Amino acid sequence: MAGWDPHLAARRMQTVRAWTSFVEHGDAASDAIRPEIIDSWIRSGAALDLEVSQAPMSDESDTAAFLRDSPLRAALERVEPELRRTAEDGDLVIAVTDADTRILWTYGGRVMRRKAETVNFVAGARWDDQSVGTNALDLANRHGRPSMVFSAEHYSPIVHNWVCWAAPLHDPVTGSQIGVLDLSTTWDRTHPIGLATAQLMARLIETAMPSGGGGTDPVTRPATPGVSLRLLGAAEAYLDGHRLLLNRRQTEILALLALHPEGLSVEALHALLYGDKSVTASTLKAEVSHLRSALRGQLSSRPYRLTVPVRLDVNAVITLVRQRRIRDALAIYGGDLLPGTNSPALAELADYVAVAVREALLADPDPDAVVRYSEIAPYDTEVLEVCLAALGAEPHPVKPLLKGKLAAALR
Repeated sequence: MAGWDPHLAARRMQTVRAWTSFVEHGDAASDAIRPEIIDSWIRSGAALDLEVSQAPMSDESDTAAFLRDSPLRAALERVEPELRRTAEDGDLVIAVTDADTRILWTYGGRVMRRKAETVNFVAGARWDDQSVGTNALDLANRHGRPSMVFSAEHYSPIVHNWVCWAAPLHDPVTGSQIGVLDLSTTWDRTHPIGLATAQLMARLIETAMPSGGGGTDPVTRPATPGVSLRLLGAAEAYLDGHRLLLNRRQTEILALLALHPEGLSVEALHALLYGDKSVTASTLKAEVSHLRSALRGQLSSRPYRLTVPVRLDVNAVITLVRQRRIRDALAIYGGDLLPGTNSPALAELADYVAVAVREALLADPDPDAVVRYSEIAPYDTEVLEVCLAALGAEPHPVKPLLKGKLAAALR
């Protein structure tokens, strides 16, 4: 824990009080507890005892056989280094489940690995809420949307010291939901980008799955010459229409080179990527070498420079905002730029873009653009309030939707 956060501690005490009220009196006694948590508490209470100490296990051989025949297997093999790095960097435990919330694969950082094993947060364990109580894996799987469960929002006391973020996983061929990805750590490490990181990791797995046709090539889009790079929301990179499977650092390097078409020296790229962190030049050169291979050699040296046309979503959004075409900008804007990036240059750009989009909406609260923005930033009540105030008594087709989103955010 980097430091004691009194606000986070107060939030934890609030959830503990609400949970205690529920288990003792059947009433959460707090408007801060979300309806989906209450519903899950009710299901959990009807199905299991509070003294549960571990998640129940399925047959180990059945679990292994299921994963072997699942499209998730090939995806996990491709992106496992990135998942392991994420777990180790954040001291997280990462889990991937099937459609019944049975864990198929896990990997943990040093501390969380031990904690996970004590409660059977391991391959083969069943983590639906009727087996082990309210948790983010079950909610994401049940509702088909990213979910977070913090501290005593979990029904079972064995995980009251955890925070979990989970996002659904979909088969790229059928579109069906086939499981969830979950990130878990201790409650005192709760971070605003936790849910965005889970979504990013889920997207990484989805795009690494076989796309059908009898092969195992990554997902493709209609062939467009050059690199297409999406940084806003879930990061995606394509070369000539083919998905590039890059780790986080390689994506950051590609982004920095795309933002500097004139090229960057080793020293300049190192500063933009690592800041003042003590990372060797050889580490950077190794990442550049892997990126050059993925780009089929279209990355020159001295300086490092992309030698292929590049289309970048963040450039398009900035241009549209400058042109006061906020509705068109929101059609492209997918959310924060590379959530969780450690690159100081990209973190600064992320802040710039997020503030620019938000301020543009406050200055010109186009209702359709605000609806789109509210799907990305559902708790930004000020933008919703400004838009409704601008509409006044004027009827508008999205006005009821805006009011509903505002009510949900305030609740």
